Amino acid sequence: MLEAREAGGVRPLSSVLKTLQLLDLLGKSDRPMKLMELAAASGSSRATTYQKLLTLMEAGWLEQTDQGSYRLSLHAALVGETALVQANLGERFAHVMQELVLQVGETASLAVLNGNCVRLVRRVEAQQVAVRADVKVGTLLSLNDSSSGRVLTALSSPAYREMLQRQGAVLARPAMLKEIAAQGYAVSEGTDTPGVQSVAMPVFDAKGACIAALSLVTPASRFDPDKLIGPLREAVRTLSQLK
Repeated sequence: MLEAREAGGVRPLSSVLKTLQLLDLLGKSDRPMKLMELAAASGSSRATTYQKLLTLMEAGWLEQTDQGSYRLSLHAALVGETALVQANLGERFAHVMQELVLQVGETASLAVLNGNCVRLVRRVEAQQVAVRADVKVGTLLSLNDSSSGRVLTALSSPAYREMLQRQGAVLARPAMLKEIAAQGYAVSEGTDTPGVQSVAMPVFDAKGACIAALSLVTPASRFDPDKLIGPLREAVRTLSQLK
């Protein structure tokens, strides 16, 4: 170890890396995985893999289903959400949102998953009459009724949606989520915010994972998604390319 330090750094613990590999495998799966699957995918024996799985369960990262498979716990989801907050997406994406608002003349919002809700992390008001002045950064939105909630839910994995439902979250109908995922955007009917409607699209990271939802919000009286979808799509494409 001393030689490693003198060579320029401390070597990582290979045992920890191999344990964390199981989290990566489950994080990329759209369903819980069995012990034999995880052992084969990680290249370890069943006994060694089982010991690592027990360690991760004891630490709160995994849980076991009634069928004996393993899945990520809500703790893993909460850590992921905290990572999004620490990434300061709202600040990094502010200039693109400002340009979008100037282009379309409507309010733009950026939201991320937060437990069984959606949290607003950035909002840029249009120069016109503001919509819902009480909706501000930090406001929690519905997964079921808001356009951002629908997009974030539709682009999440089936395993994640199952986890949300186990926690009591109410989600949009499966048919609606499938349609949203296919068309790449969602609209709200103003159920969660009367008199206001919105259209939202997903923002992706470099690995293609949905990390946020960008929406345009207007009074219901002038809501016209056909005029908003084009500029919104260009904005999310730009955001998805930012590092």
